[in-house]
Amino acid sequence: MLLENTSAVFKKMSHAAMRSGRRPEDVRLVAVTKTVGIDEIRKAADIGLRVFGENKIQEAKEKITILKFEISNSNIEWHLIGHLQRNKAKYAVRLFELIHSLDSEGLAADLNREAEKAGKIQRVLIQVKLSTEETKSGISEQDLPLLLKKVTSLENLKLEGLMTIPPFFDAPEPARPFFKRLCELRDELEKKGFVLPELSMGMSNDYEVAIQEGATLVRIGTAIFGERRDT
Repeated sequence: MLLENTSAVFKKMSHAAMRSGRRPEDVRLVAVTKTVGIDEIRKAADIGLRVFGENKIQEAKEKITILKFEISNSNIEWHLIGHLQRNKAKYAVRLFELIHSLDSEGLAADLNREAEKAGKIQRVLIQVKLSTEETKSGISEQDLPLLLKKVTSLENLKLEGLMTIPPFFDAPEPARPFFKRLCELRDELEKKGFVLPELSMGMSNDYEVAIQEGATLVRIGTAIFGERRDT
């Protein structure tokens, strides 16, 4: 089922991109491996998946430590897509190529310091909170410009774009305004001189709509690996 599921996702991604006048290769799949076992991730790598996303540092640490040695020559990237606590910044820098969930000046400073120690330029996205849900993380629209200025001033961080998580809806269409707004924000900020090529938005239930609205990274777990298992 893994191969069939992945093929179906790529087909839908391609169609969504082409319908919006974009090239399919301009959108990358982040295969979300939260609660997915190591054997299943191996199989995913074997069929060609190259970017994997994890939500939690502790779970990711075990998987990445084991798999980095096994598939070290396969251009595998690990992305942190879940909320990051400041006291875990050191581990995030050690484990992940791209962090999607930078949401405060304090976290930016911590990541920059740890990246400097590691001799690394840490790639990051800023998570923007566009909903009123208290459970969602992210910087507000009004505070985003200040955080952008802070992040771009730090020598060991490379800001690559924005990320958002809309509220969950049973159907994909109600999520569209959130994706549209993130794209508009990006465009407004680029006119002010910021370079933000990446938009990380869209998950298993709404990624086609996200792609139509400009997503360059879609974070998909359930549609590939099946329903999430409890840990």
